[in-house]
Amino acid sequence: MAEININSQVKKDRNRRNALLGAAFLMATSSIGPGFLTQTTVFTSELMASMGFVILISLLLDVIAQMNVWRVIGVSGLRGQDLANKVFPGLGYVLAVLIVIGGLAFNIGNVAGAGLGLNAMLGVDTIYGSIISAAFAIFIFLFKEASKVMDRVAQLAGFVMIFLMLYVAFTTSPPVGEAIARTVWPEEIGLLAIVTLVGGTVGGYITFAGGHRLIDAGITGVENLRQITVSSVTGIIVTGIMRVALFLAVLGVVSKGLTLDQANPAASVFQLAVGDIGYRIFGVIMWAAAITSVVGAAYTSVSFIRTFHPVIEKYKNWIIIGFIITSSVIFAVVGQPVKILVIVGALNALILPLALSIILIAAHKTSIVGKVYKHPKVLTVLGVIVIVVMSILCVNTMITTFSKLF
Repeated sequence: MAEININSQVKKDRNRRNALLGAAFLMATSSIGPGFLTQTTVFTSELMASMGFVILISLLLDVIAQMNVWRVIGVSGLRGQDLANKVFPGLGYVLAVLIVIGGLAFNIGNVAGAGLGLNAMLGVDTIYGSIISAAFAIFIFLFKEASKVMDRVAQLAGFVMIFLMLYVAFTTSPPVGEAIARTVWPEEIGLLAIVTLVGGTVGGYITFAGGHRLIDAGITGVENLRQITVSSVTGIIVTGIMRVALFLAVLGVVSKGLTLDQANPAASVFQLAVGDIGYRIFGVIMWAAAITSVVGAAYTSVSFIRTFHPVIEKYKNWIIIGFIITSSVIFAVVGQPVKILVIVGALNALILPLALSIILIAAHKTSIVGKVYKHPKVLTVLGVIVIVVMSILCVNTMITTFSKLF
């Protein structure tokens, strides 16, 4: 009997570790999508070594945002929409609508990116590639324990992307010394780049992806606070490694005077760095980044409505599948509606200040987090700074975006 109990505890501990790591990788791989590859490439080609400063600032803002969000969600055991409704009745529904609309719009781009990845990797037609990729994502949610399968896929894809990105970065022989110097003392500060990178890493649904996964795994409460915090920082570290590796790879190419293909700048970095095999490597990374973003966007977006009605909770996996199918059909029929994606992207950037404001209010309500938990003052102060800075930058970015479109 004792041996059975020990084996049961070992299995329970293993599942717990996998869930914590899975939550970190879900957040990280959700943020490492097609847009991640393109944005980092474009901004690096513009800012050169000074892009290191942008990455440093964005990562600091990311850590502050994620630590606040994960801690409060973890301690309270409440998803973002339920927290918002407790802060102000009805606010959770507003947040859920913003998250779902933004998640659906960006999932169109994620499906497209998966198609492009298979096209670069295997020469498959982009539309067919997107359909095959959507079918793969749907297959994950056909499993009874879809969350555990999702964890494994996110971890495997994350490790593959990191390994390949580091390999390409090494082959380009970037000016590391200059990159380090400009990270501390930049020649140019790219405000738009900071907004875009922060929004892409912890904006919209991504802010809540890992925290919601931990709730599903039952890892909540003050007693699990340390592990929740470590998991949140792990996710940011994974994202940071990928962004730094891609930054160095691009810097190594452009610093040699080579010109990137404006039609597909990220792909041209890999091709210029490693030749034709580099284009295949780009396909693998693009597909892995896109498919994990498809899964993460669908899972987290639906998690924002599943507590509103028992029927949604009961059929959550089928609703997630419907979400993926809808994204795929829109892409297959009308392609990527550029203006809609840009507009929703600009609005999506505002979700972080709104979400973080809700989290900080909730953090100081004993009716939400209990009487035992005391939210660190330093995280509150830093969180307020992030809200103010991102609000100003986001409004400025939205004005610029809308003026260009109309």
